[in-house]
Amino acid sequence: MDKVTLNLPKNVSFNCFEIADQNCPNCNSAGLSIFYEVDDIPVHSCLLISGREEALNYPRGCLQLGFCPSCGFITNTRFDPGVHNYSTQYEETQGFSDCFNAFAKSLAQKVIDKYDIHNKTILEIGCGKGQFLALMCQLGNNNGIGIDPTYVPERKPDITVSQIEFIQDFYSEKYAHLKADVICCRHTLEHIAPTSDFMQTLRRAIGNRKDTLIFFEVPDVLRVLREGAFWDIYYEHCSYFTVGSFARLFRMSGFEIEDLYLDYDDQYLIIIAYPVDKPTAPTFGLENDMEPLTLAFREFTERCSRRIDYWRTLIDQIIARKQKVVIWGSGSKGVAFLTTLNLINQIEYAVDINPYKQGKNMPATGQKIVSPEFLTKYKPQKIIVMNPVYCDEIQRDLDWLNIKADLIAV
Repeated sequence: MDKVTLNLPKNVSFNCFEIADQNCPNCNSAGLSIFYEVDDIPVHSCLLISGREEALNYPRGCLQLGFCPSCGFITNTRFDPGVHNYSTQYEETQGFSDCFNAFAKSLAQKVIDKYDIHNKTILEIGCGKGQFLALMCQLGNNNGIGIDPTYVPERKPDITVSQIEFIQDFYSEKYAHLKADVICCRHTLEHIAPTSDFMQTLRRAIGNRKDTLIFFEVPDVLRVLREGAFWDIYYEHCSYFTVGSFARLFRMSGFEIEDLYLDYDDQYLIIIAYPVDKPTAPTFGLENDMEPLTLAFREFTERCSRRIDYWRTLIDQIIARKQKVVIWGSGSKGVAFLTTLNLINQIEYAVDINPYKQGKNMPATGQKIVSPEFLTKYKPQKIIVMNPVYCDEIQRDLDWLNIKADLIAV
């Protein structure tokens, strides 16, 4: 790869070296291979920020990804959990999207039907605003306990209050007394380090209740590596899993895996498990992924470099033609896309259908977050979509608003 010809930002580097004295936080094996670094990125992606100046001056951190050759886990070796502010100002919900809601309802119904989750108690760790937990309770006539420091009481889901108890806090050993038939944890484990400590804490809390069903969901990093998808790598995500490393963590932590698969256009990993007394052996073919994972890890530098070069060059060309361009999606992908490419003045707005985000600003790069309706006046020629799974939904919104613009998906 001829790096000289690539249009890469100064804060991105692909220096490869070994850290022999640092253990993997997933399997505790010694030694990590560093392969990707991004400096000066916001430590939060989803906090609501009012004002461009506050956004531009938002606290920064550095990301340095390390690959474990033993279990395939990837971690940010420079992650500092102390810089985070998970509070009611954290706006992570995707629940304003019909596309996402259809997936969430289908997933909830599938799990409820397959494992007969009716008239049970469900504990959700990292429940966010409680929407998925409410679905699980409604569809199966279940009771729920949701734990999350970002839960907003004023936005409680539309469900009988007595069916769900919400706790504004992080899950820890102090909640080991909570008993549940099902423990759910979706898109939370990737924010936690070290993962092995967390899973051991959970296993101790379950104790001898061997019929407790465990239901976890995280993003898949193998897709990220294969696509060079730099927009899916950001500070808040300190832990990155493939199917294999995800399964290996559960098996080492004392769980037998009942089901293991990819969903949502193969972007998400889903695991269903039950507690057992000792580590278990692989039973799913998907778990044996070290060979394709190692290959994707080795090829990531070139793929990611080319992706960054492509987007920086394309945006430069759009601006040179004096065309207006916006991104659609102000969440973590949008933040990573803008900060990695160092786009501050080239793109003025980020579009989001979440009304709680509209009027706020993107951390570090400062773009104003606007509604789709705003585009009827702004009239962009190009719209960069932060997740291709939403292209059809976005195109329907544009057609309804009579907005003529080209969609370009990452």
